[in-house]
Amino acid sequence: MSTPPLARNFRILTDAERQESLAQAMRHWNRQDIWVFGYGSLIWRPDFEFSERRSALIRGYHRSLCLWSRINRGTPEQPGLVFGLDHGGSCKGVVFRIAAKQVPHTMEQLWRREMPSGAYKPKWLNCSTPNGNVKALVFTMNRNTDAYVRELSKEKLVSVIYNAHGINGPCLEYVMETAQALEKHNIIDQKLKTIVSHLHCPTVAMESARI
Repeated sequence: MSTPPLARNFRILTDAERQESLAQAMRHWNRQDIWVFGYGSLIWRPDFEFSERRSALIRGYHRSLCLWSRINRGTPEQPGLVFGLDHGGSCKGVVFRIAAKQVPHTMEQLWRREMPSGAYKPKWLNCSTPNGNVKALVFTMNRNTDAYVRELSKEKLVSVIYNAHGINGPCLEYVMETAQALEKHNIIDQKLKTIVSHLHCPTVAMESARI
Protein backbone atom coordinates (compact mmCIF):
# COMPACT_ATOMS: atom_id res chain seq x y z
CA MET A 1 0.00 0.00 0.00
CA SER A 2 1.41 3.41 -0.93
CA THR A 3 1.83 6.11 1.70
CA PRO A 4 -0.92 8.77 1.57
CA PRO A 5 0.40 12.10 0.22
CA LEU A 6 -0.56 13.93 3.42
CA ALA A 7 1.63 11.51 5.36
CA ARG A 8 4.45 11.38 2.84
CA ASN A 9 4.89 15.16 2.64
CA PHE A 10 4.42 15.95 6.32
CA ARG A 11 7.37 17.54 8.10
CA ILE A 12 7.73 19.13 11.52
CA LEU A 13 9.81 22.31 11.74
CA THR A 14 13.20 21.97 13.35
CA ASP A 15 13.82 23.89 16.57
CA ALA A 16 15.92 26.36 14.59
CA GLU A 17 13.17 26.90 11.99
CA ARG A 18 10.54 27.40 14.67
CA GLN A 19 12.74 29.87 16.55
CA GLU A 20 13.39 31.80 13.34
CA SER A 21 9.65 31.97 12.66
CA LEU A 22 9.04 33.29 16.17
CA ALA A 23 11.86 35.81 15.89
CA GLN A 24 10.44 37.14 12.62
CA ALA A 25 6.97 37.55 14.10
CA MET A 26 8.33 39.36 17.17
CA ARG A 27 11.02 41.45 15.46
CA HIS A 28 9.17 44.72 16.08
CA TRP A 29 8.13 43.96 19.66
CA ASN A 30 8.78 47.02 21.84
CA ARG A 31 8.86 45.17 25.18
CA GLN A 32 5.28 46.16 26.00
CA ASP A 33 2.13 44.10 26.53
CA ILE A 34 0.82 42.30 23.44
CA TRP A 35 -2.56 40.94 22.33
CA VAL A 36 -3.28 37.50 20.85
CA PHE A 37 -6.46 36.75 18.89
CA GLY A 38 -8.21 33.43 19.50
CA TYR A 39 -10.83 32.02 17.16
CA GLY A 40 -10.72 28.26 17.85
CA SER A 41 -9.27 26.28 20.73
CA LEU A 42 -7.49 29.35 22.12
CA ILE A 43 -10.93 30.61 23.18
CA TRP A 44 -11.62 27.64 25.43
CA ARG A 45 -8.08 26.45 26.21
CA PRO A 46 -5.57 29.30 25.97
CA ASP A 47 -3.08 27.58 28.28
CA PHE A 48 -1.28 30.84 29.07
CA GLU A 49 -1.61 33.64 31.60
CA PHE A 50 -3.38 36.79 30.45
CA SER A 51 -4.23 40.04 32.17
CA GLU A 52 -7.33 40.91 30.13
CA ARG A 53 -9.76 39.28 27.73
CA ARG A 54 -12.13 41.01 25.31
CA SER A 55 -14.48 39.98 22.54
CA ALA A 56 -13.03 41.03 19.20
CA LEU A 57 -13.72 41.20 15.47
CA ILE A 58 -11.26 41.04 12.61
CA ARG A 59 -12.07 41.75 8.97
CA GLY A 60 -10.66 40.13 5.87
CA TYR A 61 -10.59 36.60 7.29
CA HIS A 62 -13.15 34.01 8.34
CA ARG A 63 -13.04 30.95 10.60
CA SER A 64 -12.93 27.70 8.63
CA LEU A 65 -12.05 24.04 9.14
CA CYS A 66 -9.38 24.49 6.50
CA LEU A 67 -6.31 22.96 8.16
CA TRP A 68 -5.35 19.29 8.18
CA SER A 69 -4.26 18.35 11.70
CA ARG A 70 -1.61 15.63 11.66
CA ILE A 71 -0.47 16.00 15.27
CA ASN A 72 -2.98 17.53 17.69
CA ARG A 73 -6.27 16.15 16.32
CA GLY A 74 -5.13 13.57 13.82
CA THR A 75 -2.15 11.70 12.44
CA PRO A 76 -0.25 11.91 9.15
CA GLU A 77 -2.02 8.72 8.06
CA GLN A 78 -5.48 9.85 9.21
CA PRO A 79 -5.49 13.64 9.57
CA GLY A 80 -8.15 15.54 11.40
CA LEU A 81 -9.41 19.07 10.82
CA VAL A 82 -8.84 22.20 12.86
CA PHE A 83 -9.75 25.81 12.36
CA GLY A 84 -7.71 28.31 10.43
CA LEU A 85 -8.43 31.86 9.34
CA ASP A 86 -8.96 31.83 5.59
CA HIS A 87 -9.19 34.86 3.31
CA GLY A 88 -12.43 36.79 3.02
CA GLY A 89 -15.27 37.86 5.27
CA SER A 90 -14.85 38.55 8.98
CA CYS A 91 -14.42 36.63 12.21
CA LYS A 92 -15.56 37.18 15.77
CA GLY A 93 -13.34 35.81 18.49
CA VAL A 94 -11.49 36.80 21.65
CA VAL A 95 -8.31 38.80 22.25
CA PHE A 96 -6.06 38.11 25.22
CA ARG A 97 -3.69 40.67 26.69
CA ILE A 98 -0.33 39.23 27.71
CA ALA A 99 1.80 41.20 30.14
CA ALA A 100 5.20 42.22 28.80
CA LYS A 101 7.10 40.14 31.36
CA GLN A 102 5.17 37.04 30.26
CA VAL A 103 5.62 37.56 26.51
CA PRO A 104 8.89 35.61 25.89
CA HIS A 105 7.73 32.49 27.73
CA THR A 106 4.17 32.67 26.39
CA MET A 107 5.26 33.10 22.79
CA GLU A 108 7.67 30.18 23.02
CA GLN A 109 4.90 27.94 24.31
CA LEU A 110 2.41 29.28 21.79
CA TRP A 111 4.79 28.60 18.88
CA ARG A 112 5.26 25.02 20.02
CA ARG A 113 1.49 24.60 20.07
CA GLU A 114 0.43 26.48 16.95
CA MET A 115 3.46 26.28 14.67
CA PRO A 116 4.85 22.72 14.73
CA SER A 117 4.71 22.47 10.94
CA GLY A 118 4.49 26.12 9.87
CA ALA A 119 0.94 25.75 8.56
CA TYR A 120 -0.04 29.19 9.86
CA LYS A 121 1.12 32.65 8.84
CA PRO A 122 1.38 34.75 12.03
CA LYS A 123 0.29 38.33 11.36
CA TRP A 124 -0.37 41.45 13.39
CA LEU A 125 -3.89 42.59 12.53
CA ASN A 126 -6.26 45.26 13.74
CA CYS A 127 -9.07 43.93 15.93
CA SER A 128 -12.20 45.82 16.92
CA THR A 129 -13.18 45.41 20.58
CA PRO A 130 -15.83 47.04 22.79
CA ASN A 131 -13.06 49.14 24.35
CA GLY A 132 -11.41 50.27 21.13
CA ASN A 133 -9.14 48.81 18.48
CA VAL A 134 -6.06 46.77 19.30
CA LYS A 135 -3.38 45.20 17.12
CA ALA A 136 -3.13 41.50 17.89
CA LEU A 137 -1.09 38.51 16.82
CA VAL A 138 -3.30 36.33 14.62
CA PHE A 139 -2.55 32.87 13.22
CA THR A 140 -3.87 33.00 9.65
CA MET A 141 -3.94 30.09 7.23
CA ASN A 142 -0.91 29.50 5.03
CA ARG A 143 -2.49 28.52 1.72
CA ASN A 144 0.90 27.57 0.27
CA THR A 145 1.10 24.30 2.17
CA ASP A 146 -0.38 20.84 1.72
CA ALA A 147 -2.03 21.32 5.11
CA TYR A 148 -4.53 23.72 3.50
CA VAL A 149 -7.98 22.23 2.95
CA ARG A 150 -9.95 23.85 0.17
CA GLU A 151 -13.40 22.29 -0.10
CA LEU A 152 -14.71 19.02 1.31
CA SER A 153 -18.12 17.50 0.78
CA LYS A 154 -20.42 17.39 3.80
CA GLU A 155 -19.99 13.62 3.95
CA LYS A 156 -16.19 13.78 3.86
CA LEU A 157 -16.07 16.59 6.41
CA VAL A 158 -18.23 14.69 8.90
CA SER A 159 -16.30 11.46 8.32
CA VAL A 160 -12.96 13.14 9.04
CA ILE A 161 -14.29 14.76 12.21
CA TYR A 162 -15.70 11.48 13.52
CA ASN A 163 -12.70 9.30 12.76
CA ALA A 164 -9.58 11.41 13.41
CA HIS A 165 -7.73 11.36 16.74
CA GLY A 166 -4.45 13.07 17.71
CA ILE A 167 -2.28 13.64 20.75
CA ASN A 168 -4.74 16.21 22.13
CA GLY A 169 -7.76 13.96 21.65
CA PRO A 170 -10.53 13.33 19.10
CA CYS A 171 -11.24 15.78 16.31
CA LEU A 172 -14.92 15.54 17.24
CA GLU A 173 -14.16 16.81 20.75
CA TYR A 174 -12.24 19.76 19.30
CA VAL A 175 -15.10 20.80 17.00
CA MET A 176 -17.76 20.46 19.68
CA GLU A 177 -15.69 22.28 22.32
CA THR A 178 -15.17 25.16 19.90
CA ALA A 179 -18.86 25.34 19.04
CA GLN A 180 -19.77 25.42 22.74
CA ALA A 181 -17.16 28.10 23.46
CA LEU A 182 -18.50 30.32 20.69
CA GLU A 183 -22.01 29.95 22.04
CA LYS A 184 -20.78 30.81 25.54
CA HIS A 185 -19.21 34.00 24.19
CA ASN A 186 -22.32 34.88 22.16
CA ILE A 187 -20.50 34.38 18.87
CA ILE A 188 -22.70 33.19 16.01
CA ASP A 189 -20.95 31.05 13.39
CA GLN A 190 -23.69 29.74 11.13
CA LYS A 191 -21.40 27.47 9.12
CA LEU A 192 -20.14 25.77 12.27
CA LYS A 193 -23.70 25.44 13.59
CA THR A 194 -24.63 23.63 10.38
CA ILE A 195 -21.68 21.25 10.76
CA VAL A 196 -22.65 20.53 14.37
CA SER A 197 -26.22 19.78 13.32
CA HIS A 198 -24.90 17.11 10.93
CA LEU A 199 -22.68 15.70 13.68
CA HIS A 200 -25.73 15.37 15.92
CA CYS A 201 -27.65 13.41 13.29
CA PRO A 202 -27.70 9.70 14.33
CA THR A 203 -27.81 8.45 10.74
CA VAL A 204 -24.82 10.53 9.73
CA ALA A 205 -22.92 9.39 12.81
CA MET A 206 -23.51 5.72 12.01
CA GLU A 207 -22.52 6.14 8.37
CA SER A 208 -19.38 8.11 9.26
CA ALA A 209 -18.27 5.53 11.81
CA ARG A 210 -18.34 2.89 9.08
CA ILE A 211 -16.17 4.87 6.63
